[in-house]
Amino acid sequence: MADIICVIGNKGGTGKTTLSHMLCQGMGLLGQRAVCVLTDTHREPLAPAGRRYLVADARSREALAKVVDKIRSLNAWMGVIDGGGNRTEMDRKLYGLADLVLLPFRDSHEDIRTVIRDLEIFPRAYAVPTQWPTNAWQREAAEKSISDMLTPFRDRILQPVYSLAASKLLLQTLIPPALPTPLTNACRSAAHQVLDLLQIPIDSVDEDEALPRAAPSAHPSKPIVRAAA
Repeated sequence: MADIICVIGNKGGTGKTTLSHMLCQGMGLLGQRAVCVLTDTHREPLAPAGRRYLVADARSREALAKVVDKIRSLNAWMGVIDGGGNRTEMDRKLYGLADLVLLPFRDSHEDIRTVIRDLEIFPRAYAVPTQWPTNAWQREAAEKSISDMLTPFRDRILQPVYSLAASKLLLQTLIPPALPTPLTNACRSAAHQVLDLLQIPIDSVDEDEALPRAAPSAHPSKPIVRAAA
């Protein structure tokens, strides 16, 4: 059966949609079949052309049930559901059906306070620092905020997904025929750690291609914390 990953969280603007598409693109780069599922009624479906994954429109309750049932019936697929923001009841529903739950958050104290509440509400969820600063000073300040505020949840914080202007290309209706290398590296890295959490081996790509690259090469950084085994 397929695995279902749900990207949720009470706060809007944390990068749930961007992360969902990056994960699916990265999974495609790693040889894993994936489908990105739209549930946010304020967004329009994106064309699948040029992507390394499929897209599905599940903006109604009935459509979501059908899409989830279809994904579950597929062998060795991954379904990544973009939960949208400020939808507590939807978050609870998606949490109940997910194999893995991700809570993106940015480096503001407001985001961190919100993700703390979500981590308490959803005890199986992992927090993902997203649109994370690449500037050394800003990154140090962001990591200090995590150290000061998220210490009780350190084993549930994944490696950051760094801010890349090119990530908006994945949210275009049609994406370019070739994506910038830093973006493909970031997609691959994000997908790699999720597949590791799900204990899904990556067998269909060359090992050099499978190595994660968490940050753009111009801004190397150590992980904030290693994911729990």
